[in-house]
Amino acid sequence: MNLSHAPAAAIAPVTYPPRRAVTAWLFFDWAAQPFFTLVTTFVFAPFFASALAADAAEGQALWGYATGFAGLCIALLSPLLGGIADRTGPRKPWIAAFGALLVIGSALLWFARPGSPAAVPIALAGFIIATIGAEFATIFNNAMMTRLVPPERLGWLSGTGWAIGYLGGLISLAITLALLAADPLTGKTLAGLVPILGLDAAAREGDRASGPLTALWFVIFVTPMFLLTPDSPGTGMRLREAAQGGLSRLKATIAELPRLPALGRFLLANMIYQDGLVALFAFGGIYAAGVFGWQTIELGIFGIMLTITGTLGAWFGGKLDDRIGGKPVVLGAIACLLFACLGILSLGPDRIFFVLPATPPAPGDGLFASVPERIYLALGLLIGLVAGPLQASSRSLMARLAPTGRHGEFFGLFALSGKVTSFMGPTFVALATTVFASQQAGLAVLIAFFLVGGALLAGVNVKQGLAK
Repeated sequence: MNLSHAPAAAIAPVTYPPRRAVTAWLFFDWAAQPFFTLVTTFVFAPFFASALAADAAEGQALWGYATGFAGLCIALLSPLLGGIADRTGPRKPWIAAFGALLVIGSALLWFARPGSPAAVPIALAGFIIATIGAEFATIFNNAMMTRLVPPERLGWLSGTGWAIGYLGGLISLAITLALLAADPLTGKTLAGLVPILGLDAAAREGDRASGPLTALWFVIFVTPMFLLTPDSPGTGMRLREAAQGGLSRLKATIAELPRLPALGRFLLANMIYQDGLVALFAFGGIYAAGVFGWQTIELGIFGIMLTITGTLGAWFGGKLDDRIGGKPVVLGAIACLLFACLGILSLGPDRIFFVLPATPPAPGDGLFASVPERIYLALGLLIGLVAGPLQASSRSLMARLAPTGRHGEFFGLFALSGKVTSFMGPTFVALATTVFASQQAGLAVLIAFFLVGGALLAGVNVKQGLAK
């Protein structure tokens, strides 16, 4: 086929949708982020490790295996589904289908009642289902980006989306802490209130309610995107035909990567450093609960502060991306993450910087009373500050590097590169935690992911990749 005779509209849209369509698209991140904030990081995951698993180390290991299994499913299917979407056209039906999995899986978490023999299987099954739904819905949402704004605005679009997402996570977390999740000893929320809706603090119903809240939040706030944001036009191709073509195209795309060295190297780097970031967020709350004994209130305050820095970082990172490019932003973020990981590993309840003694907090000392806790808090805020720019700039860099007209396919590969080893990172953390019976040993493996990913990204020739 002579591609030089392809219609101009197939190469680049001449016009872009109005502002309200772009705003509605941005609210997908707002709708989906509470799953990552409430379930995977600050509320349900620490609750699972502290109240459902036998101990914190076992909880970290089980959560790691579940995260790894979900990542493997996503890795195997994401590029194929992205190719199918490119051939059938519309992305919204896929977002709706996988969004339904996010809703169902999150709602299941309510039934993980402490003391129930089925609590752990229910929690892990709900988490896996919801994770698969959230990640796949995000793939198809990302594939809509290039139809919304000109190429020079992709950094702003991606960064603003991440910032709005963090803000949604912040508000959902504040609602959970102020109105739902209570200290099981006092029965009061962070705001000093009795939990609303008659939630039983002793049965940890406030922590479990983070699942249904996530589901309801997504349904409400993803709706504007379905109503106002235009979708790609349909091609009339049947699903089976598209699947066969998508699989063939996937094989050809992977074979094509050696001829796209910048894109191939970027995807490999993204595969590694994103794995480290996903695992770091998956275990950050569990780590604090196990090492410092933080409960829902401490973790919630930590989450609010981290999410504020994440919002600011994502917004500023998007502007910085448009000014200096995505690659320098990502490399700077990786350097900060390496520093933070080393700092966290140097802390314990009674030590800082590996060897210096510190006084553990005494009962009644208040929140974050010890020096190690305060340093951990500061390092967590640094992680939040750079995590948004890393993810947003990776997304915008992918949108710029992907061949024209094949963004669904290459965002499928982008998701693959972010997930193909995502079962390895959490699994290695889980294995190291199990073998050494130490949460610190599990977290130490993430340093290698950031080192290797950063080194690979440093060698990406972005200008070469854009000359396509």
